[in-house]
Amino acid sequence: MARVLKINPADTVWVALTDLPAGEKIDCNGVPVTLVHAISAKHKFVERTLQPGKEIIMYGVVVGKAITIIPQGSAITTQNVKHEAAAYAGRTKTIKWQAPDISRWKNKTFMGYPRPDGQVGTANYWIVVPLVFCENRNVNVIREAFEEALGFGKHNAYKNYVQELVQLYREGKTEAINKTNLQNSSAVTTSRLFENLDGIKFLTHEGGCGGTRQDSDALCALLAGYINNPNVAGATVLSLGCQHAQASILRESLKQHNPNFAKPLIVLEQQTEGTEQELLARAIRETFLALTEVNQQTRKPTPLNKLVVGLECGGSDGFSGISANPAIGHTSDLIAALGGATILSEFPELCGVEQELINRTASDKTANRFIELMRAYSRAAESVGSGFDMNPSPGNIKDGLITDAMKSAGAAKKGGTSPITDVLDYGEYVKTSGLTLLCTPGNDVESTTAMAGSGANVMLFTTGLGTPTGNPVVPVIKLSSNTKLAQKMPDIIDVDCGPIISGAKSIEQLGSEILDFIIEVASGNIKPKAVQLQQDDFIPWKRGVSL
Repeated sequence: MARVLKINPADTVWVALTDLPAGEKIDCNGVPVTLVHAISAKHKFVERTLQPGKEIIMYGVVVGKAITIIPQGSAITTQNVKHEAAAYAGRTKTIKWQAPDISRWKNKTFMGYPRPDGQVGTANYWIVVPLVFCENRNVNVIREAFEEALGFGKHNAYKNYVQELVQLYREGKTEAINKTNLQNSSAVTTSRLFENLDGIKFLTHEGGCGGTRQDSDALCALLAGYINNPNVAGATVLSLGCQHAQASILRESLKQHNPNFAKPLIVLEQQTEGTEQELLARAIRETFLALTEVNQQTRKPTPLNKLVVGLECGGSDGFSGISANPAIGHTSDLIAALGGATILSEFPELCGVEQELINRTASDKTANRFIELMRAYSRAAESVGSGFDMNPSPGNIKDGLITDAMKSAGAAKKGGTSPITDVLDYGEYVKTSGLTLLCTPGNDVESTTAMAGSGANVMLFTTGLGTPTGNPVVPVIKLSSNTKLAQKMPDIIDVDCGPIISGAKSIEQLGSEILDFIIEVASGNIKPKAVQLQQDDFIPWKRGVSL
């Protein structure tokens, strides 16, 4: 296994692939470098002494600027480097894309749920959503009524565990409490009533009224996207009646997303129905009857060009940009070559690589849309005293991502090398095959929430530190950037990309294996860990600043 890595020939830093002791002599492509102090794995050291003001280059782009003298062999840190990113403008060159070999997948299919509009789901869910937070309680009452009765109740091992502790306490056996563990508590499972329904999901939120009209319109667009998502068979929508997020706005958003929308949709308004009991009884009755119809839908062989794959990273580390992210980038390229679609979001984490992405856009119009959205987002952040430079989290920094541009350069690898066919604002729906850029925050859940609302039917989520993030209606496949994490948190990791770091597998090899894994997930043969854990994270983005 190599001990250090220079990602791009133009880079001024090297990545430690393992812990390196102080005083070790490293051969940096013919340049002898003695480490000034210990360099932890995932962190970077400079090949030559850098003076204050000198740019730090990594991935072949500017990722920072020295603010002190950085002696040869020293680690770059938040004390000696600050965020710096290259300027960007319109397209400066045209990039010819060499598509990867897709011959092994040419005749492959996945078993999906075809929808009347031509979309295909990788799962079959019914959703219950409120148009305003006032209806959250009613949504939760419906949840309590449906989940256990239909066989979708959550894993209750913890409930049994608490009951066991309560019983020991009542019996006066307090000393025995410390000797119990979760494994002693068995979970009770119930059989599903509707075999062709993967679940009924309840998407509560805190919006819909009291904010700006822009917020409520964006919420309606997002909820319309969820209802239109191919993994959703139909929806029950609860409205109070007087809120900003009106049912008419939701229907108009649905029409914009899909003029041919033809799924069952139940919309009930509490101020029209009368009593809460009348509202809930009608909602439960009509939803149950709709579920009996949805249960008739079955999976059918589907070409891979019906895959719409969201690309996400969260809890990133210094290995994310050289293992897991480029691996799913290759997967993205394979999907694009097969005629499918992928979505790259998190605009604050594209800072510093804008020009590379602009040069990959399919047209000047697409390039200009990206520039417009990026600059508007940046201005909004700066207007409240923030900025993209404040994006890296303490965990990111601790594990080697010390500037936003450095984090972004690695995050952008998720998008592979294929042409960018479209650029969408938050709440817009995917319309083209190939790679689409979607304006979202860098916040994991706000971003995954948005990608599902834009039509993703599977998501790839890379992590170096570990995060359980999932989605209510879209299976989220979790990939670790390093083997240590995969071994430490096997309950949330589906695919280990650590073999890229060790040299056991290439980026292309692992990217191909990931596509095979997607096909199994899309066919319902494999349930990702986030699905098994029912990690149903849903956070709409209010268009204030969220980084």
